[in-house]
Amino acid sequence: MTLEIYNSTKRQIPEELLENAVMLVLEHEGYTVESIVGVYCGNKMIQRINREFLGHDYPTDTITFRYNQGREVDGEFYISLDVVRENAAKFRVDVQEELLRVTFHSALHLIGYDDQSPEDRALMQEKESFYLASFGEKKQ
Repeated sequence: MTLEIYNSTKRQIPEELLENAVMLVLEHEGYTVESIVGVYCGNKMIQRINREFLGHDYPTDTITFRYNQGREVDGEFYISLDVVRENAAKFRVDVQEELLRVTFHSALHLIGYDDQSPEDRALMQEKESFYLASFGEKKQ
């Protein structure tokens, strides 16, 4: 089992906290880690990935790839720290809270949640809020 967090930027990120966030979602939803890599990057890298793999030529907050099926998760996710910072300002929330929310969102994608329809988006937002609240309680 390996869960690795990489930071390709010069910004500081709370790596252990982010690992714990991914593990919280997986464990609570009944999944385990086979191999997960989380890359926290800038807009340049995520835009390139978005263009190459999804055909969208713009930066986004997160892109997730799952390589297997079943309860043991093998996959990777990319999160743009630039978009996280922009969204935190736009939604008037703390940068770390937005970082956690997007990390929970990525973990939910890894286990099969989707956000293509309004219903699916609402369910994911509900789950993100649940994990943000329970994560806050865990840190106390």
